[in-house]
Amino acid sequence: MPAIRVLIVDDSAVFRRAVAGELSADPTLEVVGTAANGRIALAKLAQVVPDLVVLDVEMPELDGLATLREIRKTYPKLPVIMFSAVTERGAAATLDALALGATDYFPKPAGGGLDASLRVIREELIPEIKALCTRPAALPPTPHVGPVPVSGRVDVVAVAASTGGPNALADLFAGLPVDFPVPVVIAQHMPPMFTRQLAERLSARFAVRVEEGRAGAALAPGHAWIAPGDYHLVLARDAAGVRVVLNQEPPENSCRPAADVMFRSVAKAYGPAALGVVLTGMGQDGLRGSEAIRAAGGRVIVQDEATSVVWGMPGAVARAGLADRVLPLAQLAPEVVRRVRVGREGGR
Repeated sequence: MPAIRVLIVDDSAVFRRAVAGELSADPTLEVVGTAANGRIALAKLAQVVPDLVVLDVEMPELDGLATLREIRKTYPKLPVIMFSAVTERGAAATLDALALGATDYFPKPAGGGLDASLRVIREELIPEIKALCTRPAALPPTPHVGPVPVSGRVDVVAVAASTGGPNALADLFAGLPVDFPVPVVIAQHMPPMFTRQLAERLSARFAVRVEEGRAGAALAPGHAWIAPGDYHLVLARDAAGVRVVLNQEPPENSCRPAADVMFRSVAKAYGPAALGVVLTGMGQDGLRGSEAIRAAGGRVIVQDEATSVVWGMPGAVARAGLADRVLPLAQLAPEVVRRVRVGREGGR
């Protein structure tokens, strides 16, 4: 199998060398070029024909966002991974980049210097490049459980997402009505600051109000809570209802927030009235949590492979036979709405 060809674009010569050195040490990857800014990168694209571009957000002459816009005009499907600073400005630019068609992003470590950057490259960036650029020759058949009659009332929707998640969440929330009758909780793999800005953007654009999770917040219909970066979000039921609890217990699946942690708490708090939704993402976070939801009598639906950026998380749930439905992204919101209407006025 040919090596995956990577173009690295960053104005820091130190960072370019660090990324190139780590990638070149992997025999399945080939660094076919580097560039100090977007103009140089655009000139090199046709020459080096990369399979993927690693692109810095903040650069002189032509920054990452402007470069991405130009790339998408000619190469609409070329995977582009953004690198950005963990700052308010960096978080905003990253979300702008994802909206413009960036495939994924990685925050540059704020502390730890070069060693921390090398660790991110080895442990996170390289697996991501391989996941985005390597397709298995043959996939095992996906167990299909649906369509199944919807018979149980849904009182909460729990959503898991990772790579490609912000755009998938936007598509999902675009289809939820202003009178959506149940609360929504979300575990999206993102660092602090990024999750707050994502919540603000979703809330500004769509009918359902979205906030970053706050300890003690009471769940309410038509209101969504997204787990803050670096915190697990769990639900706890008391005499007054169901509330958000945040903790910094160890990561699961190398993630905090982790969907498995949230899904287990959803299953405990809501039992058969829980609906899990697993969107695009790398790895298998959400698999064990989906098992818990199904064991409690709840249901799970997942995004299909064709519309996922990476069919890791939803694929793991589907292959385990835990998904009631495996649907294209555009069909997930109508399916969620259909299910939450059951047992309510106007529903079946």
